[in-house]
Amino acid sequence: MSTRSELREQHTHRRSPLRWLVSALIILAWLAAASFGGPLFGKIDEVSSNDRTAYLPESADATTVQTALDDFLGSDAIPAVVVFSSDGDIDETTQQELTTALEDATDAEGILEGSSPVLVSDDGQAAQAFVPIATDGEVGEITTTLSETLRETVPSGIEVYVTGPAGFTADLIAGFAGIDGILLLVALLAVLVILVIVYRSLLLPVIVLSTSLFALCVALLVVWWLAKFEVLLLSGQTQGILFILVIGAATDYSLLLVARFREELRHTDDRWRAVGGAWRGSFEPILASGGTVIAGLLCLLLSDLKSNSTLGPVAAIGIVFAMLAALSFLPAMLGLFGRAAFWPRRPVYDADLAAHPNPLEGNGLWQLLARGIRRRPRVIWVATTVVLAVAAIGVVQLKADGVPQSDLVLGASEARDGQEVLGEHFPAGSGSPVYVLVDADRMQDAADVLLADDGVEGVSITAEDSPSGSAPVTADGITALGPPGTPAPEPTEIDGTVLLQGTLTAAADSAEAEQTVADLRAELDPLGAKVGGVTATAVDTNTASIHDRNLIIPVILVVILLILMLLLRAILAPVLLILTTVLSFGSAMGVSALVFNGIFQFPGADPAVPLFGFVFLVALGIDYNIFLMTRVREESQRFGTREGVLRGLAVTGGVITSAGLVLAATFAALSVIPILFLVQLAFIVAFGVLLDTFVVRSLLVPALSYDIGKAIWWPSKLSRSEPAGPGAEDAA
Repeated sequence: MSTRSELREQHTHRRSPLRWLVSALIILAWLAAASFGGPLFGKIDEVSSNDRTAYLPESADATTVQTALDDFLGSDAIPAVVVFSSDGDIDETTQQELTTALEDATDAEGILEGSSPVLVSDDGQAAQAFVPIATDGEVGEITTTLSETLRETVPSGIEVYVTGPAGFTADLIAGFAGIDGILLLVALLAVLVILVIVYRSLLLPVIVLSTSLFALCVALLVVWWLAKFEVLLLSGQTQGILFILVIGAATDYSLLLVARFREELRHTDDRWRAVGGAWRGSFEPILASGGTVIAGLLCLLLSDLKSNSTLGPVAAIGIVFAMLAALSFLPAMLGLFGRAAFWPRRPVYDADLAAHPNPLEGNGLWQLLARGIRRRPRVIWVATTVVLAVAAIGVVQLKADGVPQSDLVLGASEARDGQEVLGEHFPAGSGSPVYVLVDADRMQDAADVLLADDGVEGVSITAEDSPSGSAPVTADGITALGPPGTPAPEPTEIDGTVLLQGTLTAAADSAEAEQTVADLRAELDPLGAKVGGVTATAVDTNTASIHDRNLIIPVILVVILLILMLLLRAILAPVLLILTTVLSFGSAMGVSALVFNGIFQFPGADPAVPLFGFVFLVALGIDYNIFLMTRVREESQRFGTREGVLRGLAVTGGVITSAGLVLAATFAALSVIPILFLVQLAFIVAFGVLLDTFVVRSLLVPALSYDIGKAIWWPSKLSRSEPAGPGAEDAA
């Protein structure tokens, strides 16, 4: 009669061909899907936009005014301000040469009709002109070509700058240009190096990296088409975060499953049984981890700011495919390669180890740390809590109330330089006016409010029958253009409203200009007028960001807490895990604030920086606690809580540390994109993940859980009775 093990081996042998076939089909399916998504890496700009107004809530005044601009101005052009600077005086001859050069340069595709004349400053050492750039073209390329053409044709001794909204948009486009190439390359290279060091293998890092790449390609395929059909809004910022998030998350999930697979291979000599055991042991923590991140990201849908609300579903789609790839493609690859995947360090089946596994034996780092926690748990968790709390004090130094548009891009900026030159010779707000949409019968009242404000240099009104498209407005009404007796042009009126334009004395992205807009809104509100433009857009964006931050952060905490309660079947443990993660986030933000102010000397931060940092650090940081505590609970059911804590730490220590290093490295790769927001987010998340990995998950959580003992599982059954294995509750 055959033994049970012999029957199991015969059954496994009969099913092996089917498993090979299923694995091959899974791999082919992922390969086919990725082959459609891969070519889209170079086509993201076809479905993305970096226009800040497009991401404002529909109720914002700036959005309402922006929508009306197309009707009043006859196009959706974005203005470029061309500034000419000279050490000497610009006489009439030079002015004419500049006019000729401008006419030649603007006779190009993508530049619309309606460029203004070249106007010389009062001091005679600078000149400016306004050039409309088509927004349905390559704004960055058109603006750069305009600048290069003018430099080649203007008289010697004249410096040329292209600034204004088009210039700053070109800077942003140039800053995001490396997302498809350098960002992805740096992130993948960093992950590859870490995987080679961790596994000391040649094949396994390729398998894991392929899992991440396939997940990203398929996620991009879905996101691209959703953006194509305008279901989602996509920007360079969202794109960069999607790339990094998918690579980091998919690699982390893969590390967890590979660690369980290697563990199973030491307990069984059957590769398919090892794959099955690894899948079953990894499914719940991966699903819980991914579900937590997805839940946190989808909380962004509550955001008023579309740049936040659209990131939620885009990133959530990425996490879904990261989980699917780790739970389908990776197991299929591991099943096909078996122990060969770990070559040259193949795991060896050990019958004695399979019968009596004890991860606490040995003198490795995690075994030594487990013993240290067993001896002094309270000292360890109290000391780490104090250190983290002191670091969190620095958060009061964080200046997250917005930054000027000119500081969004790091490094050299022609638009920023041009803005400075413009402010030296003209009203600094030239080219980026404040727009006021008001009922036609209240036009003069609104104009008087603008004229009375010290922050406004001059006022004009949109008028179709005016040669320049607008006419000056004074306290006495619309000024006639032309010889004496010429009638004043009639203002353009649409749906009973007219459009006023005010030239700001301060740069459009300055705090002074924002204060002017705030004052104007307060005074114009009784007239029912709406204020828009570049400055108003920045004000509305900051207001919406602060609202989102205050609303979404508490919601995310509640959602993640509920998920942890369901996962761990307890209340006390999830509450403590949330508190430790929030403490870690506070410490990361505190240190980041000191680094931003003292070392990098950044001008400040966008209000969305703390929100995004919170979403990623809390949602992703809780992952490592999930990886740890699900294994601790599993071990606690067999050996008791205190022994389970030490065993869970010893077993997961290596894989979680590797996962933390991978995630930190991938987010750090965001810093290669010279955009202030992304550089700050890269530092916050990378530092926070390392802090969470090496301090919170390695010291604070295990020591605190060990000190509390079985009560950590309150009110579940495990908190009342548990196995009295090695290190039972009375041992401490």
